[in-house]
Amino acid sequence: MKKIMRYSYISMLLTTGMLLQRCDDFLERDPLSRQTNDDLGNTPGSTGFTTADQAEAVLAGCYGDFRNEYFQLDYYVNGDAQSDNAYAGADNPNNFQIDEYAIESVNNNVLRDWRYLYGTIAKTNTVLDHIDEVTDAALMEARRAEIKGEAAFIRGFMYFELVRQFGDVPLLIHEITEWDVDDLDKIYVARAPQADVYQQIIQDLELAVANARAASVNRNIVTKSTAHFLLAKVYATIEPHDWNKVHEHADAVLAAGFELLPEFDQLWDGTHENSSEAIFEITYDGWDAGTGNWGAGMFYGIDWKKFNTPTNDLVAAFDAEGDEIRRDASIRFADVTGKWSDRYWPLTNFPYAYKYRNTSGTQNYILFRLADIMLLKAEALTHDGQLEAAADLVNEIRARVDLDPITPTTEADMLLAIEKERRLELVFEGQRWYDLKRTGRALEVMNAFRDGNGNSLGYTLTEDRLFWPIPQNERDKNEKLTQNNGYF
Repeated sequence: MKKIMRYSYISMLLTTGMLLQRCDDFLERDPLSRQTNDDLGNTPGSTGFTTADQAEAVLAGCYGDFRNEYFQLDYYVNGDAQSDNAYAGADNPNNFQIDEYAIESVNNNVLRDWRYLYGTIAKTNTVLDHIDEVTDAALMEARRAEIKGEAAFIRGFMYFELVRQFGDVPLLIHEITEWDVDDLDKIYVARAPQADVYQQIIQDLELAVANARAASVNRNIVTKSTAHFLLAKVYATIEPHDWNKVHEHADAVLAAGFELLPEFDQLWDGTHENSSEAIFEITYDGWDAGTGNWGAGMFYGIDWKKFNTPTNDLVAAFDAEGDEIRRDASIRFADVTGKWSDRYWPLTNFPYAYKYRNTSGTQNYILFRLADIMLLKAEALTHDGQLEAAADLVNEIRARVDLDPITPTTEADMLLAIEKERRLELVFEGQRWYDLKRTGRALEVMNAFRDGNGNSLGYTLTEDRLFWPIPQNERDKNEKLTQNNGYF
């Protein structure tokens, strides 16, 4: 019976033919009905590709996953609703569990995110395993190198999401093309230690730095700066932090010619896409073009209660700073009397996230931008004792929103000032929870979290709950998957 249960897991790992299919088909297709190698014109027993066009199509499937549910919705819920920026909102019990650190191993959001991320990894493995086999003269060597770099970046990014969310995870870096139901050890692998996963992430991102193109007008294409950005974030997250490496990779991005937009709201107004500030941006052309962004409608609007309801504490933080420009670009209030109930906000003045405000299907998502890396560089400078240089970077960002400059005092005070600046600058961009985790501040901040009346929200965040449980569905199919501490 267990062998039968395992087939759906195997179907996620087997990539033959599926890479040219719709992304939503990838995790659902029965492996017994999948396309054969002959459908791609390949030699039986191989799941590779032979032409330049096929290589581009498989890579496009990797990029296409940036438009799936994980990156349209969950990326932002996971990064903000687990923090003091947002309440879960909406009416999904799976999200309530995430918001309240009461996640169960059968939580459907946990399972789907695991599968989305590993599904993309499987696609990148196919690219990286077979790109050197293509002999088609139409595939220029420069382009072959770029494809390697782009696929390696995407795989590294997916593993970064996994290791930050789950801790130790299975490390699968090669395509799985066939299986023997009596010998599944190569498919059902144990969880790798976080250190090993981070080592692979760094290796993938360094491959991207070496091979990706130097720059692109279209910010939805992986470049060297995209990889440098994520490497800086990785080195600021991995234990122990490597601030010298953060400096190195942040400096590479800062030297690449990106510039802050003059006005903060221009990042979100829909008329400044692929801007000078964006480093990696997921583009959407609308429903008619087949790439509509439905995710924006999950956060913005009053037709139903949306996800990521801004917290009382977040609004108070904006007001205490006198930060009207970023507050008004990030949060809107509306009278929703009679539409729903809420325990935190009066229905006559109910807030919702406003950055992603275009619900016509053309709202782009900016995953990496210059202000983020400037603040990360400021953090590295602070750890090196260069408080004035750190303050200069922070004050450049504050000047854009008409806030007074900060004056460096102690290293501890400066780090808290940067933390606050990151919160107000990057709110609803999926960063806050991971910032609190990597700085070791999550337990202190979240266990002191209060509602608008100063009442405790009843959160009990412990070290065990800094990671999600391994999905029980996956453990049922893979007996080697141990569970994280504190979960059943």
